[in-house]
Amino acid sequence: MEFTLITLLNGLSYGLLLFMLSAGLTLIFSMMGVLNFAHASFYMLGAYFAYTISTTLGFWPALFVAPLLVGAIGALVERYGLRAVHKYGHIPELLFTFGLSYVMVELVQLVWGRSAVPYAIPAELEGPLFTLYTTTFPIYRAFMMLIALLMLLAIYLVLTRTRIGLVIQAALTHPDMVEALGHNVPRVFMLVFGGGCALAGLAGVIGGNAFVTDPGMAGTVGSIIFVVVVVGGMGSLVGALVASLLIGVLQTYAVALDYSLISVLSPLGATITDATPGYAVLSLTIAQTAPILPYLLLVLILIFRPRGLMGTREG
Repeated sequence: MEFTLITLLNGLSYGLLLFMLSAGLTLIFSMMGVLNFAHASFYMLGAYFAYTISTTLGFWPALFVAPLLVGAIGALVERYGLRAVHKYGHIPELLFTFGLSYVMVELVQLVWGRSAVPYAIPAELEGPLFTLYTTTFPIYRAFMMLIALLMLLAIYLVLTRTRIGLVIQAALTHPDMVEALGHNVPRVFMLVFGGGCALAGLAGVIGGNAFVTDPGMAGTVGSIIFVVVVVGGMGSLVGALVASLLIGVLQTYAVALDYSLISVLSPLGATITDATPGYAVLSLTIAQTAPILPYLLLVLILIFRPRGLMGTREG
């Protein structure tokens, strides 16, 4: 019971962090049709901005200021870079954002160096939230979960209960009509792209000190974000949430289970030695295979349900 509950909570907290990462990318794709390869780099910028701000003003100002700075940079990228490329089609967009991701990594290394920075969890959020038998659940993981849920609620309310949300949704399907009503559609798309980048920056503020803040952090999470988006369904925010939680729980349980086929077969009387054919495969533990499980899930989804769990369109 202790193992199951704590592992489930850890999996949910990791899954909600993945959702924070993928929500911005999902919104940008669903509203603009742009698959932003540099999205993870905005996550990295959020962590580095938060580290710099927290060293002078503290963590709480960084929690609000860093995502705004990242969002502003994202809006400028859309206005003066992506907008000019957009008219040439999706391939130039992909190449532009792909190149931008490398530029951002190099700039981060020039400013902050190549090694990890000491971006620490604030003192008031350190320590256990509760202890179950002998295992503790950290306060900061609960804080991560709270921020992710508040972010989900905010996105829902903005898109469904505000005027700007209605304009954004209308601009997606009827841009000419929205423009005829006096709304600046390119500005709407700029705000959407900047907002999506700000969400990635918020994930960086929260995840940077929970894990590690270094120039390689964008590459570490970059691929998993696209796995979440494809598994959940391209452009589906609900799908991204479901896929994030599924992958988070799946990977966390897999890491915690240190069992192999040998440990299962040995009690049944099977004699397995180094000379046994396929010994290397039989000795692999579930924990060792945990990193490939999301990609295996991706392959299965693409084979049996190409539109994703909650998606409405193929690919």
